[in-house]
Amino acid sequence: MSDSCCGCGKTIDVAALEARQRRVLSIVLAINLGTFLMMIAAALYSRSTSLLSGSLDNLGDAATYALSLMVVGAGARAKARVALFKGLLILAAAVAVAAQIGWRLAHPTVPLFETIGVVGLLNLGANLICLRLLTPYRSGDVNLASAWECSRNDVYEGLAVLVAAAGVWLFGAGWPDLLVGAALLLLFLRSAWRVLSGAWAAWRETAPGHA
Repeated sequence: MSDSCCGCGKTIDVAALEARQRRVLSIVLAINLGTFLMMIAAALYSRSTSLLSGSLDNLGDAATYALSLMVVGAGARAKARVALFKGLLILAAAVAVAAQIGWRLAHPTVPLFETIGVVGLLNLGANLICLRLLTPYRSGDVNLASAWECSRNDVYEGLAVLVAAAGVWLFGAGWPDLLVGAALLLLFLRSAWRVLSGAWAAWRETAPGHA
């Protein structure tokens, strides 16, 4: 009886995998929404470019995870379409960071390193949890791979924010915060390129009539 249902095991395994993916994406979505609210409030209070960059990144990631959650179990072309949109979200975050850097250059200020440090540490811890949850799926389809890419960037961003806090404390100036913001800008641009190029390749491979 069990031998005659050899295809059922595969069906159950796929359903279980998709359920695990949805659960993981729901958790990291909630974490990123929470860290976004925390960081945007801290960025406005401390006048920190690095914190603002991180908060925008977390907001973009929350949207990314929500989109990823929507297409779990969908076809390859739908996942490629969503991955393209994710890449554009990362690119939009880069543009916002560039605008913030320009504003701070025109209106220099010394941010509060204590706030940057405490919030940066909390954010890094949350990002490490997200990365740990997504790591088993990093070599899967384009949907989960792009989500993992975003999470890895978050860990780099969390470390960079701590470096900014230390620099502001050490030098008593705002330029370390701006320097970290510029580094995050480059990271976002690199990530946008990776996600968009991978999504575009997947989109072309799933095009009707593609050999």
